[in-house]
Amino acid sequence: MGKSHNKNLHNAKKGKNDEFYTQLSDIERELKHYKHHFKDKVVYCNCDDPRVSNFFHYFSYNFDKLGLKKLITTCYKSQSWDLFSDNSSERAIYLEYNGDKNGNKVPDPEEIGIHYLEGDGDFRSRESIELLKQADIVVTNPPFSLFREYVAQLIEYDKKFLIVGSRNALTYKEIFILIKNNKLWLGKGFQGGNAFFQTPNYRDFASGVYNEETGLVKFRNIVWYTNMDYEARYEDLILYKLYRGNEDDFPKYHNYDAINVDKTKDIPQDYAGNIGVPITFLDKFNPNQFELIGQGQGNLYRELTNKGLSQQFVDDYYRTGGTGSIKEDHPVLGYYDRNGKAIIPYMRIIVRNKRI
Repeated sequence: MGKSHNKNLHNAKKGKNDEFYTQLSDIERELKHYKHHFKDKVVYCNCDDPRVSNFFHYFSYNFDKLGLKKLITTCYKSQSWDLFSDNSSERAIYLEYNGDKNGNKVPDPEEIGIHYLEGDGDFRSRESIELLKQADIVVTNPPFSLFREYVAQLIEYDKKFLIVGSRNALTYKEIFILIKNNKLWLGKGFQGGNAFFQTPNYRDFASGVYNEETGLVKFRNIVWYTNMDYEARYEDLILYKLYRGNEDDFPKYHNYDAINVDKTKDIPQDYAGNIGVPITFLDKFNPNQFELIGQGQGNLYRELTNKGLSQQFVDDYYRTGGTGSIKEDHPVLGYYDRNGKAIIPYMRIIVRNKRI
């Protein structure tokens, strides 16, 4: 790769540490929902050192059960930035596994083809892209700091995928537009909404909680992203609340024709218009039940309305103790609560119930 790529890698290292090891139990729990997708397919894990990767472990030991055609994994060579391996390899390699040959149902070393790469094994390198072209499905835990670029590559080469990422990526305009266009959605998810990772540098992660007994760091903002369908995706979100007769519980935005809902479970079953819901709604999103209109705050706001918050609303917001930056070129949704206080909620997704 060129100097600009190397500079980006060093910047990613400075900005955040990306070195997580996904637990085998989490991989097994998620992959069970997609097994029918893998028959006669080539699987590519392109951010994994097979010596420590539980993705390689899962697919190599379940090769025949899944009916795979081939398993390919690449290892990034030792550098000063972190992917999701221990980066101890002096040379970048890729491995090919074509299934059990001696009948012992174990991926023996002599059955795994080891090949050296000329470059460093980065997923954007020419060699890695050639391997990507061979693949049908990509499954891995890519670097969060390069998530936009990583997903863009998968879309460009029209690959099926199941990858781990930060929930914050849902707010990226490049990611949200894929969700809106039904080209990307959330997977089944980590058990209890918690992801547990092994990491040698746990003190670098202020957002995670380290457990000294298990050696794992717990995160609550990690999700699976995929474009492979699974049955549970089409389960209806059961709605209990009513809008009619309870209008005061659902304030309308001051600058956009929609009502605000603070919790997904509080979405009214009888409201036919646009609804602003929290980003966690996407955990329960059934495309047959709801339509995604857009984001109610952030870079896609201009697609929803050209109206900004009025000067009166801004004055009321600050007068009642509001904080944060409100810029004329970055309008956000706002409403008055039942006490007359100006409220600007965190990120909202605008949806509409198709069933009404």
